[in-house]
Amino acid sequence: MLAVSESPQKDTSQCEGERIGLVFFIQENNRGFFVQLIIVGENMANKLTGVSLFTGAGGMDIGFENAGIEVVFANELMQEAAATYSNNRLTDVMVNDDINNVMDSLGKFQGVDFVFGGPPCQGFSVAGKMNPDDKRSKLIFTFLDVVEKIRPQAFVMENVKALGVLGKWELVRKKYLERANSLGYTCVPFILNATEYGVSQKRERVFFIGVKDNSDPFFEYVMKELLIHQKNSAPIIRDLLHSLGRAGTEYNPDTCTAKITFATRPIMRKSPYAGMYFNGQGRPIDVDSYANTLPASMGGNKTPFVDEDYLYGEASSDWVVNYHKGLLDGTIIPEFKEAPERLRRITIKEASRIQSFPDDYIFCGNKGMVYTQIGNAVPCKMAEAVAKAVLTYLGMERSSA
Repeated sequence: MLAVSESPQKDTSQCEGERIGLVFFIQENNRGFFVQLIIVGENMANKLTGVSLFTGAGGMDIGFENAGIEVVFANELMQEAAATYSNNRLTDVMVNDDINNVMDSLGKFQGVDFVFGGPPCQGFSVAGKMNPDDKRSKLIFTFLDVVEKIRPQAFVMENVKALGVLGKWELVRKKYLERANSLGYTCVPFILNATEYGVSQKRERVFFIGVKDNSDPFFEYVMKELLIHQKNSAPIIRDLLHSLGRAGTEYNPDTCTAKITFATRPIMRKSPYAGMYFNGQGRPIDVDSYANTLPASMGGNKTPFVDEDYLYGEASSDWVVNYHKGLLDGTIIPEFKEAPERLRRITIKEASRIQSFPDDYIFCGNKGMVYTQIGNAVPCKMAEAVAKAVLTYLGMERSSA
């Protein structure tokens, strides 16, 4: 799997002549190591299988399927999300039920290669109450209960960044990693930003990646490098959304009519795209950059919005930037009234594309439920990158066996 040579610290370019795959340098305890990864094909010869938990509308599944993994079982509690999942697949593997109600039946999936999913994150999120007693916070351990039953080669669990970094959750992280280790898995959390994996959204998430019966002392370093190898720059919002057409046209129905009004007591920040100078929690999107994290609470006045005239090149500047400047320099006095019509909420089609769902993906449920499904999803392209990195690592393990 790995060619490791102990050496004084030096430029890795000296290894270029004999490099196969990736060569990188690791420094540990003042000693240098060159580690060479021999990368096999990202999709292995034999079809790998996976069990999907807390599946939602299937964003993470799309990523894993695109990486070459066949999902043989999926589980989701929300009826609308489960219907969305089933309506977009030829083979219906979805079980719409509480995970605890199907736990006893999961033993039949022993031998699958992956267990993956994103348990509810509200209990850990800085956008929520961060309540350790929230019942949903316990579901990360339910995820490991399934791992224990199925014993896959590897598992991938996604959650909010806070679970991976905040001191408040240090004991929870420790308990989770200790439990994974007791089951025979080397597990490490990795913090990733969706913008670095082809997703036009500043969405940071933690991915707990575990591999069974793995004694590789360089697992964390190698996996980190494989994730870097999967990086792919994302298009800016303008380039991503432009081809959909204006809201209300044939391919981009206008799906959110919540009014945008000015706050009379705005909370200002340096950036025009931060702070709170509009009512509600829906903030403006910089179409020359990336969207902030799309929340599951979209559908009303928490839905982000854009300057449509600027997005489609009919205005030379973003109206929000000029309004922000006027508030800062005192030339504009804030008052409660509706914003100009050129500011409008993003549509379902736009939100779906920002989350990197395929354009032909069909969502079930009312508009509010569809926005929720989109906001809850793991971005498809981000999930695909993680899946490919883990697949590559497993391929390296097989080649060295």
